[in-house]
Amino acid sequence: MAVITEDEVLSALKQCYDPEIPVNIVDLGLIYNVRFESAPEDRQDVTVDMTLTAQGCPSHVMIGEQVKARVEQMPGVRNATVNVVWNPPWTPERLSPDARKQLGIE
Repeated sequence: MAVITEDEVLSALKQCYDPEIPVNIVDLGLIYNVRFESAPEDRQDVTVDMTLTAQGCPSHVMIGEQVKARVEQMPGVRNATVNVVWNPPWTPERLSPDARKQLGIE
């Protein structure tokens, strides 16, 4: 079985959105790290470190569940773990060029 790559995970996560912002979480710059660990039966466990735009984000549980579910739908993934981290803090500089265009920033 082929090994899942970080690019494939990020592509899948482009289907996840913060409900308050009409931009996917990857282009928002919320994904900090993706790690892989071998699992039985040619599968992988995936850990995603991510942040949110604000520590008091009321949708943090929903967004984390959305990320976990989306990664676990990928072929070859046994389990996904989502860690919400606050360091480094998110800033608008993390927005991708596409996100800036969508939000009318540039």
